[in-house]
Amino acid sequence: MDNGRLSFRKMGLSDTETVLALYMDYYNTCEEGQWTEDTAGRRIRQVLGMDGGWGLLLEEDSRPAGFAMGYFKPYDDLTSFVLEETVITRARQGKGLGTLLLAGVERRVQELGAAGVELSAVNDEVHHRFYSRAGYRDVKNFVPKCKWFSS
Repeated sequence: MDNGRLSFRKMGLSDTETVLALYMDYYNTCEEGQWTEDTAGRRIRQVLGMDGGWGLLLEEDSRPAGFAMGYFKPYDDLTSFVLEETVITRARQGKGLGTLLLAGVERRVQELGAAGVELSAVNDEVHHRFYSRAGYRDVKNFVPKCKWFSS
């Protein structure tokens, strides 16, 4: 892995502006999204600002290289961490930073009391391969459901 100086730090609401361009560039280019500063900012603030919201910022030479965010979800017998977003700058994709970031999240949320990580991923080969290599498996006892309202 050819990296500059990498460091992690807890991501807070004050980092929203710092990661906006990274978020929009990734999702609008790689996922064909239509995020704006307003919608992306609202999304980031929503996740980080909710009860149990938490994020991890990966910096390379003091500049954002990626981030992950989600929230701690309590159950009756344990707490899980729901990973909502994992974003790596496009220029550094495929260089091991996503794997490094995911491992950093797992270690830190476990230290904070999470019994595991839950996530939903795009149903394609790239995401399946990435998460499978990290030990994630498709669940068999839950099926995502959605109801879209027509406009």
